[in-house]
Order: sequence, then C-alpha cells, then structure tokens
Amino acid sequence: MTERPVLGVICCTRTVGSEPAQAVMNRYLTSALAWADCAALLVPSLTDLMTARDVAPRLDGLLLTGSPSNITADRYGHGDAPDAAGPYDTGRDAMTAALIDAMAELRRPVFGICRGLQEINVAFGGTLRRDTSRSDNLLRHHSPDDAAFDDMFEHMHDVTLTPGGRLHGVYGQDALKVNSVHYQGVDRLGAGLNVEARAPDGLTEAVSGMVNGAPVLAVQWHPEWRTAENPQSQVFFRLLGEALRAK
Repeated sequence: MTERPVLGVICCTRTVGSEPAQAVMNRYLTSALAWADCAALLVPSLTDLMTARDVAPRLDGLLLTGSPSNITADRYGHGDAPDAAGPYDTGRDAMTAALIDAMAELRRPVFGICRGLQEINVAFGGTLRRDTSRSDNLLRHHSPDDAAFDDMFEHMHDVTLTPGGRLHGVYGQDALKVNSVHYQGVDRLGAGLNVEARAPDGLTEAVSGMVNGAPVLAVQWHPEWRTAENPQSQVFFRLLGEALRAK
C-alpha cells in the first residue's frame, strides 16, 4: 500500500481552561486529511524546546493555518506603529518563520490560510497593513465585532483571479466569492511572490511562488470552513495534496 504523504500543520498557542496549550482547530485538519488525502503531524510553536530543522525533514509539506492572533509588527519593520494591535503569538511567529526557511531548503511545499498568507508574505520580505476592517479606503474584511462565530464566515466578497495565474487556470473562471475574516492583510508584496487574486478594493487575497522548485500557495480566505459543502474550497486542498505528492 502506498504511504500517504505527511503534512506538517503549525500549532497556535491558545488557552484551554486555565492552561496554555498547543492547538489546531479540527476544521483545518479534517479538511486537509480528507481533501488532500494525507496524514498530518502537529508542529508546536515551542522554539525554546525544539527547532524547525528538528521536524522539517520528516514532513512532505507544511500548512500554516489561520489564527485569532496577529503577527507582531517588528517582524516586518513596523514595530513602532501605534495601531499594531494584538493578540499576539510570538512563539508561532518564530516557529513559522524558521519552518518556511527550512522547508524552502528542503524544496518542499508551503501552503497558507489567512494568517498563513501573511506569514509567507513577511517571510519573503513583505509587509502588512492592519486596517483591513476599518479603513475608509477598503472593504470591511471582517464582520462586526459583535457578530456570532458562524456569521463571521458568512461575511463575503468577490475576488478577481489573476489571468494566467495558478488559481485562474485551476478554476477556469475570472472571479470567486470568498469569506473574509481578517484584520491584517498584505501591504507590500514579498519578493518572488505573485498575486493570484485581489479583492475589489485592490487588496491581495491570494499569492503563489516557487522556492527551489517547490510551490508556495496561500489564500486570505478560509477554505477549511465547511469544506464538505463547498467544492470551490475543496480545490485548495486538492492542490495541496498534489503538491505533497510531487515533492
């Protein structure tokens, strides 16, 4: 029997009860395991006890998930910004930066969702803006703060796919309707990344690239939300599965 590829999935530092924990929401795992047809290993964001290079050789690819936390602004040179609001997860910031480098050296694919896209952009030398839910020059990219949890993922807008891009070729259409659950977004695009999709306000909504021959692909929306009900979202994880097998 052919062994399934092993996907590394980054953990967030969360509080469970009264204790800190390393956690991944089930929806990321169930979507990846079902639609990418892979196994998974959770990678804790505990850089004082392990390094990215301890685990990267054991992974066929990496998934950087969404998270309630924001990347600290000093990671992209904006540490003195007055609007650099948390919550933060500095352990995850450090581990994902090191993992992206380690996977690049090994020529293995890296995929990102929401915060994961932002981490990839920063790793490639890009910067972030922190006003995607309150700028008068942008759409509201997050539902109102008092929205119920499920309603957050019903907050949607269109994105235009870049002609000739990876997603445009896969979907065979010019636009998608996606959910929008983020407070930060791409400001300056990282070197070597290509814009795969834009919101109507011009904000980058998906990126791609190649590192040492291995693909990088990330979306600002949440394809892991109710994936079984959404064939469009299943495509993202099928692309992940193909990349894991092509390494």
